[in-house]
Amino acid sequence: MQRMAHIIGLKPEHQAEYIRLHADVWPDVLERLRASNITNYSIFLREPEMLMFSYWEYTGSDFQADNAAIAADPVTREWWALCGPMQAPLQSRAEGEWWASAREVFHLP
Repeated sequence: MQRMAHIIGLKPEHQAEYIRLHADVWPDVLERLRASNITNYSIFLREPEMLMFSYWEYTGSDFQADNAAIAADPVTREWWALCGPMQAPLQSRAEGEWWASAREVFHLP
């Protein structure tokens, strides 16, 4: 199992809608995540900075392939088209990233 974390901004004018959408994520989006070995997925919002922190655990053996399957899924792409404009990616993110990855520096097993 691999723990993964990411950070992105949330545009303040979309806060209520983003929270509403994530209170009832589309079942097909959740199923695609599970099929791609993503478990224990959470998103946290830090206010007033409007920074979101996501955490999940990856239980598969080929993250690139599983991640590509998520990205190719038509329902997930529709979900991203809805949520993406509400997000504010960090300028410091790596090339090709939308959510900036975060490095684990401590874990209490």
